[in-house]
Amino acid sequence: MFKKSSESGQLNIFTSPKSLFSGNSLKMYEDGQAWHNQFCKQVTMRIDENIFRPLYCQDNGTPNAPIRLLVAMMILKEAEGLSDQKIFENCRFNLLVRSALGLHNADDPLPTESTYYLFRKRIQEYAKEENENLFETAFAQITKDQCAEFEVSGKRIRMDSKLLGSNIAWLSRYELIHETLRLFYNQVKQAGQLDKATEDRLDELLQLEGNKVVYTCSSEEVKNRLQELGVLIYKILPLFSSSTSAYYQTLQRVFNDQYRVDEKKVVVAREKEEISAKSVQSPNDTDCHYRNKGDQKVKGYSINLTESCDDDKPLNLIGHVDVRKASTSDVDFLQDGIDKAQEVFPDKIEATHADGAYHSPDNQQYCKDSGINLYLHAIQGAKSRYQFNFSENAELYIFDTINNEIIDPKTIISKDGTVKWRIKTEKAYRYFTQKDIDGYLIRKQIAETPIETLQFRNNVEATIFQLGYHYPNAKSRYRGEIKHQMWANIRCLWVNFVRILKYIKQLCQRTSFFENISVKSLFSVCWRGRSALYFAINSILTAILPNNQSSSENIRFSIS
Repeated sequence: MFKKSSESGQLNIFTSPKSLFSGNSLKMYEDGQAWHNQFCKQVTMRIDENIFRPLYCQDNGTPNAPIRLLVAMMILKEAEGLSDQKIFENCRFNLLVRSALGLHNADDPLPTESTYYLFRKRIQEYAKEENENLFETAFAQITKDQCAEFEVSGKRIRMDSKLLGSNIAWLSRYELIHETLRLFYNQVKQAGQLDKATEDRLDELLQLEGNKVVYTCSSEEVKNRLQELGVLIYKILPLFSSSTSAYYQTLQRVFNDQYRVDEKKVVVAREKEEISAKSVQSPNDTDCHYRNKGDQKVKGYSINLTESCDDDKPLNLIGHVDVRKASTSDVDFLQDGIDKAQEVFPDKIEATHADGAYHSPDNQQYCKDSGINLYLHAIQGAKSRYQFNFSENAELYIFDTINNEIIDPKTIISKDGTVKWRIKTEKAYRYFTQKDIDGYLIRKQIAETPIETLQFRNNVEATIFQLGYHYPNAKSRYRGEIKHQMWANIRCLWVNFVRILKYIKQLCQRTSFFENISVKSLFSVCWRGRSALYFAINSILTAILPNNQSSSENIRFSIS
């Protein structure tokens, strides 16, 4: 059955650092403020292994390596953006890394590569089956403990998002269909369910890789091949309808994304405009979506990050990070980001800072109901020509900023009970809804917000930069939503640790400064006391000695 590992190990007299180091080397190794000792304390030893209990059989089998050791290895791997081979090399031969993992003896065993990979695989499988990423749970538990120890309030938070590409090739439409069919065909080719003519045609069409076909064929030939592949897929799919293969499910999705069947049962390729951004982008990563945001085109994921930004706290920590498909809008992150961050931060969230992409009437109402002030830097859309105000009688009047005139609108109640306001313009009538009024009021509120308040959000962009520090081209080394969520949580744990390490060093430097001031003050007081005592004794000796001799000539007196 599952069994927790011991939190403390016994030092070996022959392989412990005290037998390997001496002098300054030993002093630096045992320094409590050193990164490896603080990592062991603030991260490795904070990992609750019970979170990962569901990965193991309850009545048979137990982890053959400490879970906290495996998790800490993954964090150190993402800290420097290392390969698996490099992190194992460091864990075997770098004594500082071993100390950070809690391996204080040179001969303490390290998990094997197979154990490391099996652990990651179990987390991914559990996330698929139970819809819970255990790394996300562990991140919340560790960060919550850190917030409690270092008094991180979380009354004020800020959030921002980042697009990150998946580790896939950028496939054209034909290449996507060609590669998806090729993978499925290679899997079922020996099953014998396809007739000879279909097999021969598939062998001919799939002989070359998709990118080579696009390179060697004309656009018209590629178009004809695209149509023929659709007909073949439509013919193949019913033959394997009972298949549970991932390749079959992907092929079915790709067919529905790229083709349609008309009323005459003829397969027709969809127009590009009909294809959704949520369609399959690669058979190697069916989770990722496409998104065109400004000048950035990404096939991958959107990552939303929420961190504290308290007024009077020098330490701010990331409370939640959420990874979703790239097609997810920023407005969909706000409410979950606040709820999840509230579970981590000890105090009630009172203010949230975000950019205009998080604005929506639903989010505004959510913050209002939760007693949270939502500060936006801007909201999407052009500034309206009209301004809205209410009189003392709660009647709406509209000011036209171009003609500089006040307009009395007419209230219109539609059949479904919706209230609208209508004015007459130069060409036609113009209607306004409550949404238009709310948008104006929010813009007005943003314009009246002090710049000091709006500046609370600025530093979150630096946090976003640190999150993807090892991916300057905005493309990760992973595939799949689960793996990207694991990576994001691991990376945020490291960013939080670096902040804590700097904060502890600042505290120690401050304490050392005040200690030096105290010692100097005490020494000054003692020195003044010594001087007073010296002059008192000198006066007494001068009084009792002969007048023709000075005290220095009769006695040598020193205070030591």
